[in-house]
Amino acid sequence: MAAVTCYTGLLLQRCIESDQLSKTYPEVGFSAFDRKGLVIISVFMYLELYLVPTGFLIMEGDNLHKLFPDVGFQLGTHEIGGRQFFIVMAGLVVLPSMWLKDLSKLSFVSACGVVSSLVVMGSIFWVGEFDGVGFRGKGTVLFDLSGVPKALSLYAFCYGAHPVFPTLYSSMKDKSKFSKVLFISFGLSTLSYISVAGMGYSMFGRDTLSQVTLNLPGGKISSKIAIYTAMAGPIAKYALIITPIAEAIEGSLPSPYNNRPTCILLRTLLLISTVIVALLFPFFGPLMALVGAALNVTVSILFPCACYLKISKAYQRWRLETVVIFGIIVFGFSIGVLGTYSSLKGIVKHAN
Repeated sequence: MAAVTCYTGLLLQRCIESDQLSKTYPEVGFSAFDRKGLVIISVFMYLELYLVPTGFLIMEGDNLHKLFPDVGFQLGTHEIGGRQFFIVMAGLVVLPSMWLKDLSKLSFVSACGVVSSLVVMGSIFWVGEFDGVGFRGKGTVLFDLSGVPKALSLYAFCYGAHPVFPTLYSSMKDKSKFSKVLFISFGLSTLSYISVAGMGYSMFGRDTLSQVTLNLPGGKISSKIAIYTAMAGPIAKYALIITPIAEAIEGSLPSPYNNRPTCILLRTLLLISTVIVALLFPFFGPLMALVGAALNVTVSILFPCACYLKISKAYQRWRLETVVIFGIIVFGFSIGVLGTYSSLKGIVKHAN
């Protein structure tokens, strides 16, 4: 998955180089397929940008409930569980950042991403090595082949950064280094994924949960460091990720209504809608697998291949690269269909 998505990132780079007017992902779609390409890519991209922050809220609720399992109260005849309470609280914490027009004050979070990942990895290792958990998890290498589509969907979610690649490329001072940046980023990401997955599975085996932080013993300092560090990033990133949707809605408003109070109201309603979705579908693993299969696979694998074939007209001359690209399309389409079915099945199972 890392190799495929890195290669499709390079295909996006070629698309931009062939049309210097394309500086965003939807513009690449317009260059390839005119207005319908722009509309389709925008729809998938904005859906992805909507559901990922929704997953952040679910993650916050799960981890805070892990730290404070006794939280919960009665509201009239309704019982409010700790997980639901913390999802709402996470939304309230995020709300002020949604009202900011200039998000440069939050952008430092992306630069701290590597550091926070290292802290989480170090804390998980510490729990296994020094806090009595050990690396004695039981399991087999291939114990459930039916889970492969869901697993690949989650992997696609991990590598689904393609909507920002055109913007990143266009803003680089030395554009010739884009491929090098891509290789280093994908390489480091893959190493970190393998490290956490290996440690988690060797510690907890088949009992490993969708978020390994939920497996960590709650009373240990190292566990709390891992959980709090894993939670800090999503809280600050929420507004950064969902703001493009807010800006797109605001840009479509008639000028008399495009004012500060209206924008604040729209952004608040947008946040409330994600909180409601998180409360209705509080299943982090299946939801992220659905995003990976239905959206990330489409945006990060299928669209880059289709746009490159159309812009370069490579489909008119059959070469090894053309065969490889069509093979990637078949691979991505298969994951998309099977992964979406598996994820929806998982959501229905959890809901029942």
